[in-house]
Amino acid sequence: MDWNRIEGNWKQFSGMIREKWGEITDDELDKMEGKREQLEGKLQEKYGMGKEAVKKTVDDWLNTLG
Repeated sequence: MDWNRIEGNWKQFSGMIREKWGEITDDELDKMEGKREQLEGKLQEKYGMGKEAVKKTVDDWLNTLG
């Protein structure tokens, strides 16, 4: 899946992100406004993952969406 599609439908996909990564709050998702870099940064902060691990995790999640 293309990130531009997620960014364009952020409200819809933010629910899926909350299901996948429950430590991210609604307020944090609202502030991201669909920006992948901000999501990756928040995942690093909340889950203590490295930059490459976060990038791979987000890519893997995107691949499950089709």
